[in-house]
Amino acid sequence: MPRRERITDVGCYHVVCRGVERRNVFLDSDDFEQFLALLKSVKKEFDIIVHSFCLMTNHYHILLETKEDNISLAMKYLNSHYAIYFNKKYKRTGYLWQVRFHSDYLYADNHFKYKIEAS
Repeated sequence: MPRRERITDVGCYHVVCRGVERRNVFLDSDDFEQFLALLKSVKKEFDIIVHSFCLMTNHYHILLETKEDNISLAMKYLNSHYAIYFNKKYKRTGYLWQVRFHSDYLYADNHFKYKIEAS
């Protein structure tokens, strides 16, 4: 079954990504800190506003806003660089993330507000 075409418009998104087989992708506080450092780099490099985020042990949620049509590039950078860090640290190979990231385009201000309150 082909993948659903991704919306890449400028605007607000709810992004989710989970570890392969729902395995943990954050095993200690250094892992969380490394991910946040990469997220900070992504914000600067891709001119993205992060409104809210939640890091769980096996997945993450990010509410972000893009100013350019670059969400796919930004998330590819974040996920691939974190996977390289994680695999090197824990001496493993293979995929870290279950699938490419999932994103919902938030069409209206009230949809965005609801997502923030629900997170």
